[in-house]
Amino acid sequence: MKKLLVLHTGGTIAMKEDHLTGGVSPDVANPLMDANLEIPADVELVVEDIFNLPSPHVTPTEMLQLKVRIQDAKLSGCDGVVITHGTDTLEETAFFLDTTIGHLLPIVLTGAMRSSNELGSDGLYNFVTAIRVAACEEAIDKGVLVVMNDEIHSARYVTKTHTTNVATFRTPTLGPIGLVTKSRIIFMQEVLPTTHIDVDSVDGMIPIVKAYAGMHGELFEALSQSNIDGLVIEALGAGNLPPDTLPPLKKLLAQSVPIILVSRCFNGIAEAVYDYEGGGAQLQKMGIIFANSINSQKARLKLLIAKNRQLTIAELKTFIEN
Repeated sequence: MKKLLVLHTGGTIAMKEDHLTGGVSPDVANPLMDANLEIPADVELVVEDIFNLPSPHVTPTEMLQLKVRIQDAKLSGCDGVVITHGTDTLEETAFFLDTTIGHLLPIVLTGAMRSSNELGSDGLYNFVTAIRVAACEEAIDKGVLVVMNDEIHSARYVTKTHTTNVATFRTPTLGPIGLVTKSRIIFMQEVLPTTHIDVDSVDGMIPIVKAYAGMHGELFEALSQSNIDGLVIEALGAGNLPPDTLPPLKKLLAQSVPIILVSRCFNGIAEAVYDYEGGGAQLQKMGIIFANSINSQKARLKLLIAKNRQLTIAELKTFIEN
């Protein structure tokens, strides 16, 4: 018998649509709590409404709360965890858990793009599918997973790509690592090992800035006058910035503010390739760190974890780049 902890956190999967106004909002009671589930006979569920929040209300504090609860569940003999979550920030919660305790036991996040009483609601199906994946032996040591729309994605790379489509979660460049059929759970890709760093706090101010054509340095100059703990930049192309941004960035680096760079492109990775003013090669020489395989919101969480673990600059560079 497999014992799975189910943690409901809110989101569209736990909401209802008002048929008069068309508005979607949290229901008085989570409809998943009383749902009739067709789950494997050898699975026992321990179900908790840990909180009930639209996912834009979820912060690293709630992510830390989930992490602690999962660690307690492991000690009490749970074999896996399923988390229902709003889709707007689902990838960030999944990545936080993957980066801190992703090797602990199978952890699967799922959600819905249509509320519980909408035509074609996908929540209950995704929930049952997530339970099946969390209970299967093949999910062990795969890291934290996101399961929706019959696809299994690694939390490290998956992202929300569409505002309303039920097939919103995609993994750029790599694709899903597995599929769910009516009778089978099929993993088709191996997940590369990664470094896990546990934390017990999530303090810090780390903004994200997106680069654009004609960008000047005023915004970075303003940030150099503020009390930030780090900065993530979505750079152009393979990892380049307009030259006017360089002076204030050098000022931030001189203040020992770590700067992490990712590409604003949907596919591909950031690399220090171009050797001109503002090119990636020059930015890397300045001391900017390239996070070559994750998006900006995940790079921010990784930097936040590193800050709360008080990594040295050398340790931070290794952690971010791998």
